[in-house]
Amino acid sequence: MSQITAPPKTGESAGAMPNSYATGKLPKFVPWAILAASLVVTFAIFALFAAADPEGGFNTAAAVFLGVVLYGIVLFVVARMIEGTRRAKDRLVTTLVTLAFLIALLPLISLLSTVLLNGTARFDLQFFTNSMRSVVGEGGGALHAITGTVLMTGAAAIISIPIGLMTSIYLVEYGRGRLAQAITFFVDVMTGIPSIVAGLFAYTLFVIIFGPGVRLGVAGAIALAVLMIPVVVRSSEEMLRLVPNELREAAFALGVPKWLVVLKVVLPTSIAGLTTGIMLSISRVIGETAPLLVAAGYTNNMNYDLFDGRMQSLPVFVYSSYVSQGTEAQAYLDRAWTGALTLILIVMALNLLARFIARAFSPKLSR
Repeated sequence: MSQITAPPKTGESAGAMPNSYATGKLPKFVPWAILAASLVVTFAIFALFAAADPEGGFNTAAAVFLGVVLYGIVLFVVARMIEGTRRAKDRLVTTLVTLAFLIALLPLISLLSTVLLNGTARFDLQFFTNSMRSVVGEGGGALHAITGTVLMTGAAAIISIPIGLMTSIYLVEYGRGRLAQAITFFVDVMTGIPSIVAGLFAYTLFVIIFGPGVRLGVAGAIALAVLMIPVVVRSSEEMLRLVPNELREAAFALGVPKWLVVLKVVLPTSIAGLTTGIMLSISRVIGETAPLLVAAGYTNNMNYDLFDGRMQSLPVFVYSSYVSQGTEAQAYLDRAWTGALTLILIVMALNLLARFIARAFSPKLSR
């Protein structure tokens, strides 16, 4: 029995490409064409203004911004005529969200490009193998600052991670009543304190013990630990709360004590998130300058002992190189920019390590 097929509509032929405009939908190339045309218009206008006023210069950022704004207006009008009001509003909101994202991304791109452009001047072997002892002009390096940063940040992590992790376990698994509320309140307060307050606290603590004028690497580590503890508590608490209660209840039904449930069920399940939070807390304090300048001080010499004398850190090295320029100012500026680039690379490496650990230790879902 043969099938009866409907004849093609008027104006259509077999194998003909559909007309996007006739179906009420813009082709994919139209938004890009409108964006290109809008940028060409705004760049041409700004070029005319720059030609009329050479001292004013050509403002690239303003031209791009106004071009995107013009693109949003034109795209909304074209989409409303062809696709309707609903689709036009959707395209407008998408454009606004994308524009907001680009505006938020511009400072980061500007920062990275500036640091890369200026920091490569001294990014050499000497910078990572020499200290600044007896160096007053060109040469020298930041080995003493990198060593101090690693030692003080590592000591701060050893102090703060157990305290913060056990505090978050208490709040999630055991804490009830006013004590838990008070701990939560003080953690929130500590999260918002200025970093200089942590440095003054550590300095005052060691002044009481050793006398006035003392500067020690361990004091800087304690100042960083004060800043790390609330971050570790908050991030760990959120990760522990994500563990399903069904896992705890299943373990309790087998007669497992609560401490063993926390140790064998809760912590392994949330280990990926806990590790990520800890790594991010380390990244947050590794660039602190004010507390280390107050508590650990400043030195050009190598110091491997946290309990003996002043200890240099990479953020303080960058700060001091920039504000205390010697007879050859450019050499100090080059070292400052390279120190900033090194600090950014360390933070980037810590974030990549956190992602790798989170992926490696995340629970594997099997069928």
